[in-house]
Amino acid sequence: MSSRRDRMSGNEAVALAIKQVNPDVMPAFPITPSTELPQIVSTYISNGDIDTEFIPVESEHSSMSATIGASAAGARALTATSSAGLAFMWEELYVASSFRLPIVLCLVNRALTGPLNINCDHSDAMGARDSGWMQVFAETNQEAYDNFIMAYRVTEHPEVMLPMMVCYDGFITSHAVMNIETIDTSTVRDFVGTYKPDNFLLNKDMPYAVGPYANSPFYMETKYNQITAMRKAKQVILDVCAEFEKISGRKYGLFEEYKMNDAEYAIVIMGSAAGTTKDSVDALRDQGIKAGMIKIRVLRPFPGEELAAALKNCKAVAVMDRAENYSTMNGPVGSELKAAMYDAGLTIPVLDYYYGIGGRDYTVEEAESVYKDLITLATGSGDGSPEPFKYVGLRK
Repeated sequence: MSSRRDRMSGNEAVALAIKQVNPDVMPAFPITPSTELPQIVSTYISNGDIDTEFIPVESEHSSMSATIGASAAGARALTATSSAGLAFMWEELYVASSFRLPIVLCLVNRALTGPLNINCDHSDAMGARDSGWMQVFAETNQEAYDNFIMAYRVTEHPEVMLPMMVCYDGFITSHAVMNIETIDTSTVRDFVGTYKPDNFLLNKDMPYAVGPYANSPFYMETKYNQITAMRKAKQVILDVCAEFEKISGRKYGLFEEYKMNDAEYAIVIMGSAAGTTKDSVDALRDQGIKAGMIKIRVLRPFPGEELAAALKNCKAVAVMDRAENYSTMNGPVGSELKAAMYDAGLTIPVLDYYYGIGGRDYTVEEAESVYKDLITLATGSGDGSPEPFKYVGLRK
């Protein structure tokens, strides 16, 4: 195995990973900020670098429909989108997961309209978190590249056979250039392997139906089988991460812990803003404050038990949500983490914060202010208790 140091944007890095994996079919429709992905891949195809079949379509609904058709036919298939493009796929997302198709969708996270906004938040992914797809989030260009390489090993595992969204932050990750370390193509292809489906529509020796009508005696069992596969996906993800570490030297799991060994105050966050939070942790540690951070990498399946175990010794916890769910109580990640901690019997106080919505900046100083709220909550110092959920960085 050989590796190479390079500089590239997140979209370029993921496009390179696609080139190295060399999937069979990629239908796609352009939408900012994921447009570069099909653009770069189609260039690879035109130059003869890969033999992927690129299908230009008239909409995102069509791109997911074509991806489903290709996967059901026995091809290794993928597509890419952002924001309203994912929303336009809404019906087809549920179709793909219920058909148990190992599709990979590169989701470059962008705010949903309205008002119209092309910048990053997680409202697109959060709107689809209950569609039966696995969801993996990246902090950096390196992680986005690595996540795609690992994706098919998880989706195509016989105990999983569920689609996956490989998510990374629009513009912040997709267009920013970073140093990354790439793996040579032969090693990537050996790691990913060849897709050999058990059942597929083009297998003339095995009649096979996709998308039959399922009334009450069958529908519920279908959903149960999906959640059973989602539960099994946790261990499969960990196993694939362990194998990937052997070829890359990079260690991944369901989430990343940063200075959590003795942490008293912890922030739980996803995506690119984890780097900003790490800087605030370092600054507070220099002041003698035992701050720590957990970056969720895998949102679906949700690692609730594992997160609760990692947080059990904290005095107070903050959950950072980059999407509003209008419950008036907690954000989407906050709600799930609080439920997991309750189920684990933890009585640690938890604050929920909305940050970075519509691309709003999230600064080290704002992260430090969250930790100060946690200290106030845990010690009873200061004037009054912090709000249980609030917007960070809101203009007055």
